Amino acid sequence: MKNNKLAIVGVGHVGSYVLADAMKTELFSEIVVIDKDKDVAFGEALDQAHATALTYMSNTHVYAGDYEDVKDADVIIIAAGPSVIVTDKNEKPDRALLAAVNAEVIREVMGGITTYTKDAIIILITNPLDTMVYIAENEFGYPKGRVFGTGTMLDSARLRHAVASNYNIDPKSVTGYMMGEHGMTAFPVFSRLNVQGFGESELDNYFQGKEALDRNVFGQKVVDAAYDVITSKGWTNAAIAQAAITLAKAIVLDERSVYPVCTTLNGQYGYDGDVALSMPCIIGKNGVEQQLEIKLDEQEMKLLHKSAAYIQETMEIAATGKDKKVN
Repeated sequence: MKNNKLAIVGVGHVGSYVLADAMKTELFSEIVVIDKDKDVAFGEALDQAHATALTYMSNTHVYAGDYEDVKDADVIIIAAGPSVIVTDKNEKPDRALLAAVNAEVIREVMGGITTYTKDAIIILITNPLDTMVYIAENEFGYPKGRVFGTGTMLDSARLRHAVASNYNIDPKSVTGYMMGEHGMTAFPVFSRLNVQGFGESELDNYFQGKEALDRNVFGQKVVDAAYDVITSKGWTNAAIAQAAITLAKAIVLDERSVYPVCTTLNGQYGYDGDVALSMPCIIGKNGVEQQLEIKLDEQEMKLLHKSAAYIQETMEIAATGKDKKVN
């Protein structure tokens, strides 16, 4: 049996949750924890090692290390850098404000990783995700498909939760996803939304909803959901960690599962190497095995172009380090 190895870079609010979830999967015989604060990395690894003694989990070897320890990693999850910047508690925090700060973080992390490997599959969580994925995927000569972000997996879960709550049904019965930016300009692909085959135009006829299914209203509900969590507890971590581990599992087990993850577009929707955003992709042992350019309706295409333009503005902030909202 292959001994799978996971590396986690950054063990703050998000990375520590990723570590805890990874331990519970029992998929990895070895997990190395890397953080600029070596004491935190040591403490998190030791705490999880102690946790195995309290359960019947397999005895995963978990330890604090450095970039040289990624040389034989199968999967690397990057959760480094601050996850949110709030300039005014009365305003919604914008992930784009993190661009200049986290661009430096990702360049440092990718520099460290690529010194030792270009073989591992890299999953990014760091925000603003789409811009960070573009930097990691395009500036370090990493093989195509082996670097991608959690994308709109979490946004999509929030969409399914909102629809299911409206109709008082199990979210697992809802098929639907968000595309575009992981953030304010993410949009639901309502033309493909369904509940066990009942499409967008049929749902209100067959299911008793609390309110009519309106594209704008439910799209905003999903975007607002993230900020409900952030403004309440200060950050999000549980759900996004689960998204990352779900992707890691799909890689290790070569599931070839379809998820809306973030990658650089290569001709899809008229974009060729100039933006990274979320679209449905097949995820397997090689990372992104295939990007699936699903047909969108006219309204959805407009929203995709709007989202892409916003991401490109954020990419410019990351490139120059300048923005009127960031000092």
